Amino acid sequence: MPHPVDHHAILDRIAATRGGVRNVFDQVDPARTAHLVIDMQNGFMEPGAPVEVPAARGIVNNINRISAAIRAASGHNFFIRYTTTPEDGPSWSNFAARMGIAAETHRKAFTPGDHYWQLWPELEILEGDTVVEKHRFSAFTPGTSDLHARLQARGIDTVLITGTLTNCCCESTARDAMQHNYRVLVAADANAALSDEEHAATLHNMAFVFADLHSTEEIEALLAS
Repeated sequence: MPHPVDHHAILDRIAATRGGVRNVFDQVDPARTAHLVIDMQNGFMEPGAPVEVPAARGIVNNINRISAAIRAASGHNFFIRYTTTPEDGPSWSNFAARMGIAAETHRKAFTPGDHYWQLWPELEILEGDTVVEKHRFSAFTPGTSDLHARLQARGIDTVLITGTLTNCCCESTARDAMQHNYRVLVAADANAALSDEEHAATLHNMAFVFADLHSTEEIEALLAS
């Protein structure tokens, strides 16, 4: 199940500090909207996986619902896949140092072709959807993903974030998207972290500066309108 976090309560607290404004963007142009599904891969999803996030298995249905709503509204679905930095890529030695003895297991798990690197089979990925590799937590880190160029080529001005982990790759991507001047929406019940507390803390950070918060149902209505 998705985290039982009341995003409306978060928005109420934020609104009290900025003149009653809860969410900033009351309309979106679906044709200029990209749904970014972050790191929903076997290595994060399977029981016993190297970076298992149990709650992520509970958000798959909501992600599929959002993907369907995006397609119906002529928007764009991008499935972002965390991939180990190639041998000739920019060094990320400090991340390896922080991982310690788990660094090699992590590196192998997300090497292209590995089972854990594959996208979770219960995700609905259809013709017309796009899969993009990234080599950092944020899909917008220069030199480690071509996502920004792909979005710009399609005239995208709004991104909608789902996936895992809420407080790592999803948050990193959302923060950078806002600073690239995208309008950012976060699906509160279609992101997953290792605890309810971590999930809620990130949602508060998002609403405070970086993104609007919506439920899956609210996103479906927003796209349909």
